[in-house]
Amino acid sequence: MQPHPPEDLLVIDIETVSVFPCYDAMDAGWQKCWDRKVMRQVTDADSSAKLYEKQAGVMAEFARILCISCGLFEKNQYRQLFVQSFFGMDEKILLTEFLLFVKQLENRAARFCFAGHNIKEFDIPFICRRLIYNQLRIPKSLDFQNMKPWETNLLDTFQYWRFGDYKHFTSLELLSKLLDIPSSKNDIDGSMIHELFWHQPGTPKQETLERIKAYCEKDIISTANLILRLKGLPLLMDEDIRKI
Repeated sequence: MQPHPPEDLLVIDIETVSVFPCYDAMDAGWQKCWDRKVMRQVTDADSSAKLYEKQAGVMAEFARILCISCGLFEKNQYRQLFVQSFFGMDEKILLTEFLLFVKQLENRAARFCFAGHNIKEFDIPFICRRLIYNQLRIPKSLDFQNMKPWETNLLDTFQYWRFGDYKHFTSLELLSKLLDIPSSKNDIDGSMIHELFWHQPGTPKQETLERIKAYCEKDIISTANLILRLKGLPLLMDEDIRKI
């Protein structure tokens, strides 16, 4: 585990959803791009249209961010975690708010470190691609393209748990179960977000977004405790969590 103390970490997690509710909602040009993207995966069981609902939500070219949750450790007499989320229907607005938050951290700490589970391969690349799409500048602390590997300010619990093994993916849920990390119960998981967001008639979108935010913040707390466990430090209790 990298030597960064927890108080130097910004724990992040994102929730995303496809731009369109279904394949047929796209125009012919977008359908053609999607068909080419997944052409090698199409089978009798999974048509291009079915694959859209299954996979589009995790591809930055076909999806958008609904929520970015952040966690910051603070230690006085004991350690606490402050959790804040940027979420909403307007992706550009939530990204702009997130950038302002990151800018404040850049000004406050010369070298804070992004932390999370699988953020190297998913969350951070997704955020950067959507920043470019929304014509927003990638902040220096996220611009890993110009950094040498040892210069990147990144702590990825998924990469750490691999120990050089690239055979399989280990989920945050599995690691939390294995390492006896308490997890707040939630009525949804990541695989349900497309259905929840696009196919729940009669449910106000703001109510849906609040549920998605709650799920994202749960993962922030689980990731924060995973980091503490990997560092051999005491876990956070419910009373140690402060939501902003």
